[in-house]
Amino acid sequence: MSPTFLKEKGYAFKIYSNEEERMHIHVVKEDKEAKFWLEPQVEIAYKGGFNQHEINKIQQIVEIYADYFKRQYQLHIGGRIDD
Repeated sequence: MSPTFLKEKGYAFKIYSNEEERMHIHVVKEDKEAKFWLEPQVEIAYKGGFNQHEINKIQQIVEIYADYFKRQYQLHIGGRIDD
């Protein structure tokens, strides 16, 4: 089970263990799941059933919380803390 790091506007923002090293966040709502890269900048990796309007809304949320998600990713995955 992967932890949920934020719930906002019906979306759950999660980080899964044992995936690629590039920082990213998964966004889940109902049966849809998108993925956003957090580095080198916030960008969509895949839409996972969300329409473009939803992706735009989700991206705004990811951009607002990008630093928080990066920190949580570092703590969750381990070994990536740069401080």
